[in-house]
Amino acid sequence: MPTRILPAVGDADAVRSLTTLLSQLPDAEPVAPVTDSTQLVDTLARLAAESIDELPEVVVVHERIGPVPALELIREVALRFPAVGVILVTSDASPGLFQAAMDYGARGLVALPLSYEELASRVNAVAQWSMGVRRHLGAGGDVFSGVGGTVVTVSGAKGGVGATLTAIQLALAAQASGRSAALLDMDLQTGDIASYLDIQFRRSVVDLAAINDISPRVLADAVFRHDTGVALLLAPGDGERGEEVTDRAARHIVSALRSRYEVVVIDCGAQLSGASAAAVEMADTALLVTTPDVVAVRGAKRTVRMWDRLQIRKAEETTIVVNRHTRGTEIQPALIQRITGTGIAVTAIPANFKELQGAVDAGRVHELDGKSTVKQALWALAGELGLVKGTEGAVQQRRVGRARGADRAALTFRRRKEIGR
Repeated sequence: MPTRILPAVGDADAVRSLTTLLSQLPDAEPVAPVTDSTQLVDTLARLAAESIDELPEVVVVHERIGPVPALELIREVALRFPAVGVILVTSDASPGLFQAAMDYGARGLVALPLSYEELASRVNAVAQWSMGVRRHLGAGGDVFSGVGGTVVTVSGAKGGVGATLTAIQLALAAQASGRSAALLDMDLQTGDIASYLDIQFRRSVVDLAAINDISPRVLADAVFRHDTGVALLLAPGDGERGEEVTDRAARHIVSALRSRYEVVVIDCGAQLSGASAAAVEMADTALLVTTPDVVAVRGAKRTVRMWDRLQIRKAEETTIVVNRHTRGTEIQPALIQRITGTGIAVTAIPANFKELQGAVDAGRVHELDGKSTVKQALWALAGELGLVKGTEGAVQQRRVGRARGADRAALTFRRRKEIGR
């Protein structure tokens, strides 16, 4: 069987030299090269959605690929498509870079200028490794073989609009429908998911912040398995430790969760940090929760504009969720949509805090009565977003935006300085 090789090269001269050499390799079947990181991830996601057997055995990433840096791109591919072997082509063949490439998930490194013998040896070795992984997957091994789970971020237009409750109920709805769901508290200083669910915990997201290679076992040790089945990765008990979770760490953590769970819901709170910005960038769907009052809607508009200025997310890629909605209020969802320039969720959450008060005060929001109009609306929202089984079509539509998250993440380092000003 020929070895399918996908070159990812942004430089035209490098494309020609690399494809020429690859075409000369025995039993090699080079496919049309991709020229940037978005195109690479898009192509792999489309092939993986059909079948793992449609994926190329080898991806060759040139050091000058962009806009996502080569090592970050390699990590993304390794986490989301573990049956694909990645080779880095680089002019720096130092032991330091070799070790870094291996840490990021590369299976081999080839030095520039290209040598036929070295390239042939690396491609052959990586192809054999890839085929071994696929045999393991076929035998039912515990390796994630899909294109990655759906990531939804939930942010608040201001504090107190209901973002945390929304995030919790979306994760509960996904889990109850039969999907594996994780809930990440990225409101690092004031996150209170643990209080809403009345749980005591030892580990938090901070425990993963300094780990470059988050293996399934390391991730499993950090999450708290709730009685409902939802995997919780909580904010630190000491808020000042939230600064340890950098934007880079956030990307690694979100990628690790996406590779292990079908649905990942992230509570980003109402304050923008480097970590929460990275999460919003990577998300398939970014929700912004507001209430239908002037102050909250102004906050929503301010947040949308800030995300756009910092190139975190465009307004049209953001979805507003209206909480505490009543028919009699002057500010209706359609007006909020016009003011913010965003999308708007069809499902509005009704104003009925009396239904919630007992469960919130007891820290048992997961036991909210099924007859509650608020719970019914939030679970309907989960269906609208494609988070529950039976709504796979909506999930497929959102996969188009998934690869864009990787490119938005490449701009994070520059923008973090702007956020801190």
